[in-house]
Amino acid sequence: MKNSLLVFSTVLVLFASCKDDVLPKPKAMLRLEYPQAEYLETNLDCPYTFDQNAISIIKENKDCSLVLDYPQMKGSIFLTYKKVEGNIRELMLDAEKLTYEHVVKADQIAPKEYMHPEERVYGKFFQVSGNAASQSQFYVTDSINHFVTGSLYFYAKPNYDSILPAAMYLENDIRRIMESLSWK
Repeated sequence: MKNSLLVFSTVLVLFASCKDDVLPKPKAMLRLEYPQAEYLETNLDCPYTFDQNAISIIKENKDCSLVLDYPQMKGSIFLTYKKVEGNIRELMLDAEKLTYEHVVKADQIAPKEYMHPEERVYGKFFQVSGNAASQSQFYVTDSINHFVTGSLYFYAKPNYDSILPAAMYLENDIRRIMESLSWK
């Protein structure tokens, strides 16, 4: 009986010791890759034109307000067009007010002036850091006839660390929109 107990305990120890060694997982970062941006000039029946990233899909409204949808990134750039009718100051204040409504959740809002006098395009770009609903906002105008505002939104709960790669990619698209925008 002692021998059978010894054999049984030996077999039990052997089965219990046949596990894989537990190794800690190496630290890793999520790697998101987006395609190299290819830009096409928009051909819309609107008083302005700009370069659009080929991966975006334009959804046009009748008042020349647009949505540039990026399904791969689950985000959109919303463009709103308004005609200037002696109310340029009010339009600019409304655009800045909309941006600064995000200050509750934002860590920082960094404004940058934009000027392209050859095309009569003047504006401001706002980079929003933190868990705000919108990561980028801008407006451009010719100060006389046309005013366009833009906002970047993602279809997800704001988590700045998670959406940062997509936000940076789309921020480049917004800059390209501002730089290429021209009035008809």
